Amino acid sequence: MNSIQSPLVDLLTPEDAAQHLGVSAHTLATWRSTGRHALPYVKVGARVRYRRTDLDAWLNSRMHEHTGQSWEARP
Repeated sequence: MNSIQSPLVDLLTPEDAAQHLGVSAHTLATWRSTGRHALPYVKVGARVRYRRTDLDAWLNSRMHEHTGQSWEARP
């Protein structure tokens, strides 16, 4: 058996991605349609999937050290 994992194994449904982020699947759909957050997603035919690595990177990009820190001001 091949020990190399397919990148498709790392793809999450919108429901799984929403649970990972602590938001609803409806919120993710709204973000996709409005472009409110730059959260990458993959289209597989008519289906939407999220890579866990993209979700984790997005979460890390939103880290703050104090309440006065604007996310736009981060390097």
